[in-house]
Amino acid sequence: MIKINPYLNFFGNAEEVFDFYQSIFGGEFASKMKFKDMPFEGQDKMSEESLNKIMHIALPIGNDILMGSDSLEERGHEHIEGNNFHITVNVDSKEEADRIYNLLSVGGNITLPIGDVPWGDYFAMFSDKFGIYWMISYTYPK
Repeated sequence: MIKINPYLNFFGNAEEVFDFYQSIFGGEFASKMKFKDMPFEGQDKMSEESLNKIMHIALPIGNDILMGSDSLEERGHEHIEGNNFHITVNVDSKEEADRIYNLLSVGGNITLPIGDVPWGDYFAMFSDKFGIYWMISYTYPK
């Protein structure tokens, strides 16, 4: 089954924003990971302030999950109106992830090609030919 959720990007205040949303909607964070919590190339060149920013956060709201992260200039992220959100597509198989990625990314702009990522998912980020930002994610069974 395919599931779609909004993914929001912030310029350094994702934790404040999500604490605010949690105070309104309640619940517990399903995930709250800072850049310092996940090893990746170039991490040793980041400032301590940036390492303490949100790499990924997820707040279940009803049957959906609101997700987000901080966009960091030192990681090459450019935070502008229009790229501050993505639609995430969570799928049940790598094959379905590949199918959607291969069709939806045609004529678009690839940010991260589909493949395995450090947090253990099969994942891609891109904008489609209409300028809409997408993330495709398959989580391997545990």
